[in-house]
Amino acid sequence: MLRREEHAMSSQVIAPHVQAFFAEYLGQQRRLSPHTILSCRDTFRLWLTFLRDHTGVEPAALRMADVDAPVVLRFLDYLEQERGNSVRSRNIRLATIRAFFRFVALRDPDSLGIVTRVLAIPVKRTDQKLIGYLTRPEIQALLAAPDRAKWVGRRDHALLLTLYNSGARVSEVTTLKQGQVCFAEHTCVQLVGKGRKERTIPLWADTARVLRGWFQELGEGASHVAFPSARGTPLSRDGVDYLLKQTVQRAIASCPSLATKPISPHVIRHYLPFLTMSGNLSASTDVAGFYRLQGLDRLTVTQHSFLVPTDRCSGWSPG
Repeated sequence: MLRREEHAMSSQVIAPHVQAFFAEYLGQQRRLSPHTILSCRDTFRLWLTFLRDHTGVEPAALRMADVDAPVVLRFLDYLEQERGNSVRSRNIRLATIRAFFRFVALRDPDSLGIVTRVLAIPVKRTDQKLIGYLTRPEIQALLAAPDRAKWVGRRDHALLLTLYNSGARVSEVTTLKQGQVCFAEHTCVQLVGKGRKERTIPLWADTARVLRGWFQELGEGASHVAFPSARGTPLSRDGVDYLLKQTVQRAIASCPSLATKPISPHVIRHYLPFLTMSGNLSASTDVAGFYRLQGLDRLTVTQHSFLVPTDRCSGWSPG
């Protein structure tokens, strides 16, 4: 009987499970966002390629016995040691694989032994590094760097100013439509972020003026993207990262401290916690509400990014 059960497990191919995982579970049952599904797809692309290269078995012929826990562990080691992925990336890939095996457990009870062993693979602890930030002079240097005599420069200035004002994520600003900016006495932008959470962010008068002029120049309808590429298509995440790097290079001449910092679009988002802790907001500011404007559920999500400026520590001594 035991030999028959082992044979049933080893002969079960995983291809139908993979297809159902993507076609039924992720999109229909879980209704995950397209970004999350693309991340899962990338995990399986890496995993199946690894299995083919190290076992010689094509993905369509893989059986459950070919993806037991030792094989998954070798794949995770491959990500860290050969691809140079971080522990955080390794854990994200493992989370996708574990979700797949939990799904398989309901479809194929005969594979519960393999499923249990894979689910027992632990998540690695990660280091909590200090998150970078930009000071106000650095932000101002970045905003002044784009050449606003050119179309691309005006777009980059409007995009960076929106990132700076709203604390939006890259995925939120690249998919932003013109109709999501509501021009009124108090102009605001409506964002849809992680977990499909919607939020409305008030915009400063300068941001509203720049965006109004930029949208008038575009001359498109409310359904068109706010910051298109030169071809009229939405900017990609890599596209925003590239234009920011170009802007940083131009801004270094007027603000040399930018050369010492790794700057990404997400770092601009972290300017807001620095603004909060540097005393630029009033003492009565609702800090929890301030972070909800950034689409965060709990203060603990970003409290490790708080930095107390040196002027607040000048008179402090231990004890």
